[in-house]
Parts: sequence; structure tokens; C-alpha cells
Amino acid sequence: MKIVAYHAEQCDPKKCTTIKLARKDKLKIVNHLNRIPKGAIVLNPFSEKSVSREDQKNIKDNGLVAIDCSWKKVERTSFMFKTAKYHRSLPYLVASNPTNYGRPCILSTAEAIAATFYIVGFKNIAVEIMSQFKWGPHFLKLNHELLEAYYRAENSMEVVKIQNEFIGG
Repeated sequence: MKIVAYHAEQCDPKKCTTIKLARKDKLKIVNHLNRIPKGAIVLNPFSEKSVSREDQKNIKDNGLVAIDCSWKKVERTSFMFKTAKYHRSLPYLVASNPTNYGRPCILSTAEAIAATFYIVGFKNIAVEIMSQFKWGPHFLKLNHELLEAYYRAENSMEVVKIQNEFIGG
């Protein structure tokens, strides 16, 4: 499976999940937009469409792209990706990484990648990604109920509906 991360070099390299995954040969880091695979799903927190099982074939055929940048600068960084055709956001999930533990929707790049693979149906890849971190398996346990519900959804609209029902009570 092709996994690419655009690395904006805005984080502490010692805490960077993207750098660790690249060292373990789980993904490729790129620093130029022209190195992003054509047709790949791009994780963008500002996308109006959520990732869902309907993205499985596209990810299998073309890959997954994550934007690794500071959450404080994400709006500016994600703007560069506006031309990408297949943008997807992630639904509500809770971070388990040490920097943002317990904070909703503020996931590390590794958590975002793993959540995407889980939701589209490649659960084994999600487990493999999270197994690279001491805290990683806890992310899947902490969000298990939601991840399973999102996985069972047929499309983006159903994923958003599940998210909204969860948030609304």
C-alpha cells in the first residue's frame, strides 16, 4: 500500500510520528507537492467529505497522502492541497498520542493514517501502523466503538451521520 506524507517540517523531529514511520519503512516522506501520487486520497481536515469504505479501492490503487504539519498552521498548509481531487477529512476520534492525549480531532499523522485504513477496511494495516508506538494500540482501543461504526458505514454521508449522532448525544 502506498503511503506518502507531505512533511512541512513544523514539528519536533523527536516526537514526529511521520519521521518514525518513515524510518520503519511504513511510508515515504515528500517535501514537494509534485511528488504526491496522482489520484491518491489526501487527508485534509478541511475537506467537506469524510473518508469512508467507498475510498477503499482508490487507496488500494493510488495510495494515501497525509499532511504532516503543526495544528497551529494546518489551515495555511492544507490550502496548498486545494487542487487535489480526492480530499477527505476524518470523522470525530480522540487522540491517544502523548502530545494531545484525550483531545478530540487533534490526531497525530500516524493516528490519522491508521484511522483511515481502519475505516476503509484495511484494519490489519491500521494495527501495523499503531504497533510502531508504545501508545499506538491504545488509540485503536480508545476509539474502537467509533472506528467499527465508521467502518460499517457505506459512504461518507453515513460516516458523518454516525459522527453527528455520537457528538449530539
